[in-house]
Amino acid sequence: MTETTGKPEKSGTSASGEAGSGPRKSSWKYIGPGIVVAATGVGAGDLVATLIAGSNFGYTLLWAAVIGCVVKISLAEAAGRWHLSTGRTLFDGWASLGRWTTYFFVVYAVVWGFVYGAAAMSSSALPLQALFPDVFPADWSIKPWAVICGLIGLVFVWFNKYEVFEKVMTVLVGVMFVVTVYLAIRVTPNLGDAFAGLLPVLPDEKDSILNTLGLIGGVGGTITLAAYGYWVNAKGWTNTGWMKVMRLDNRVAYATTGIFVVAMLFVGAELLHSANVAIANGDKGLIQLADILEAEYGTATAKFFLIGFFATSFTSLIGVWHGVSLMFADFVARYRTRTATTGEDVASGRRERSWPFRAYLLWLTFPPIVLLFQGQPFRLIILYGVLGAAFLPFLALTLIWLLNSSRTPGEWRNGALSNSMLALAGLLFLILCVKQIWDQPWSEFF
Repeated sequence: MTETTGKPEKSGTSASGEAGSGPRKSSWKYIGPGIVVAATGVGAGDLVATLIAGSNFGYTLLWAAVIGCVVKISLAEAAGRWHLSTGRTLFDGWASLGRWTTYFFVVYAVVWGFVYGAAAMSSSALPLQALFPDVFPADWSIKPWAVICGLIGLVFVWFNKYEVFEKVMTVLVGVMFVVTVYLAIRVTPNLGDAFAGLLPVLPDEKDSILNTLGLIGGVGGTITLAAYGYWVNAKGWTNTGWMKVMRLDNRVAYATTGIFVVAMLFVGAELLHSANVAIANGDKGLIQLADILEAEYGTATAKFFLIGFFATSFTSLIGVWHGVSLMFADFVARYRTRTATTGEDVASGRRERSWPFRAYLLWLTFPPIVLLFQGQPFRLIILYGVLGAAFLPFLALTLIWLLNSSRTPGEWRNGALSNSMLALAGLLFLILCVKQIWDQPWSEFF
């Protein structure tokens, strides 16, 4: 196996006990999957949630945003470690735990993908409509832009392999980084208050614990945490020789995520909290922020922000289009052959050219377009919310199971720190899952 970013050297051992190829030292020149997972995991909804936390509580919950990034590091590292230490994919690991994991994944992939597709297209369309308001008639709303975004995502992922996908994601992350950091500097944050916000203090308000847990759990946390191991393999990292590189790459991912989130919390604290200005939940809150930025700092700053908003939304769209389609293709391969699916299969590029990969791409694109025009079925939205909330507890708990069992080579099983972090993540997401299920309007569902 030849790595495109550098000539590999013998290092480490694979699951079979053979020497694994990889660089002698971890290096910044190898990183890539971490940038992809950071870009995909941080969507417009995450930025809005952090912005609202800053507007409601100032810098008080800065520590919660930082902890959220640390928790996700442990989950992504565990997923990557499974792929590299065993040579098997995460879905193959799930399948070894029993058929229930397959049933959960299939229902999740079908329902979640259907609704998420419409949400991702709408989120990408909002800033485009704000940037180019006269392209389509006003009474058409954002639908034409949403369809265009979905189709561009489909064509881009369909015809490009991982290498091109990673390069485009890196460029868009660069745009996100420049925009969010510029805004954070522009609002002139109070660094004394910001450092004080690193102390774990809860706001003196009703439901402050649940709001805090929601912020921790919502920082870049989606199915893309599970897709990270697949992107690691797609990069060409398939054995333990790449373990140190993967861990550096993963830290870069969540350092980047942390910068995005902290920057938006600064904006919320300084621009909204100090002026006692409230914005709406959801992606439309970012359009409101653009209007506020225009009033405070001028049209150029507002448009610059909208470009960053588009980069944030569109990276989530194409990231899911690629990563979850890769997972679905792996599920189908495992189901059809009843044999282990390996990282080498993913690294070869066969998964990206397979019909299940492209079938799921079509599922993420065309049925959701129908939802854009007909409205989202009420019962489906409830199931989407429940399944989405259940996925991260499922991921955390199955990783604990897999990485403490004989399925993982002894050298790479969980230590005390990994078990503690995964258990903390599992408990956190379980609490949020129960809250999400409790808050659903079940009386209207039946």
